Amino acid sequence: VFMNPSLRTRASMEVAAGRLGSRVTVLAGQDAWKLAWEDGVTMDGDEAEHVREAARVLSGYFDVIGMRSFAPLEHSSDPLTDTPVARFAGHSTRPVVNLESAAFHPCQALADAAVLSQDFGTELSGVKFVLAWTYHPRALPVAVPQSTLLMAARMGADVTVAVPPELALSDRLMAEAGVLARQHGGTVRAVSDLDEAVADAHVVYAKSWTPSAVAATPDAGNAIRTRQRDWRITHARMQSTNSGRFMHCLPVRRNVVVDDDVLESDASLVQRQARMRVDANVAILAGLSERAQ
Repeated sequence: VFMNPSLRTRASMEVAAGRLGSRVTVLAGQDAWKLAWEDGVTMDGDEAEHVREAARVLSGYFDVIGMRSFAPLEHSSDPLTDTPVARFAGHSTRPVVNLESAAFHPCQALADAAVLSQDFGTELSGVKFVLAWTYHPRALPVAVPQSTLLMAARMGADVTVAVPPELALSDRLMAEAGVLARQHGGTVRAVSDLDEAVADAHVVYAKSWTPSAVAATPDAGNAIRTRQRDWRITHARMQSTNSGRFMHCLPVRRNVVVDDDVLESDASLVQRQARMRVDANVAILAGLSERAQ
């Protein structure tokens, strides 16, 4: 169920399911009725179906359901755990795979962890990993950076989050990442200087994001982001790293987020990340199949 556009997530999941002999049905955009999410709601607006019915019906048709929805719930009690994907999963009797929610993108993080393991091993102790906020003309969700931060912390890296103070990830998420890092021999810190962050880095993971509170302002945070247009991964910045690898989940805006010559360099892992999405999804679906038997 895709409530937002997708290229890699949709294609890689379809390929992965096909490799395992599964049949796939995709509902995207206007393929399904607009859903109501709140309990006790009077459905006299444009929502034609409640999530309770949708989740229960699809649970009767399919063995596994994947769902993608960037938008947070308007009256969410917890923006990290109470999302449309989580609400749907709460009413489903089948496993629900998070194909990217307002808070997390675990499929991407699993693929990225596999790529990092190929280059550095399964433990990233001593690896300087930089999660670098970069300029983007649009307000993008926090799902990928939050999942990336937790993934790198869980693997024991020394993680630096480089971000303008106005766009910082939540204190709660940073604290959780810090606990994970300490458990696995790593560290987590935040800095507001991109050049300082990337110096001597082993990995630079670029990603744009706008926290929901900022995205909800009248200009969706445009003024804040525009002041930071120079937050871009350039050849010069990569030259200051420790033979650093460049990572990005894609899609990426060339010469806005990262320069052409970085993307096309041997240091770029973006195509490997994209290809790994299939293998990661195979692992997810196979694991769910084994649990169901």
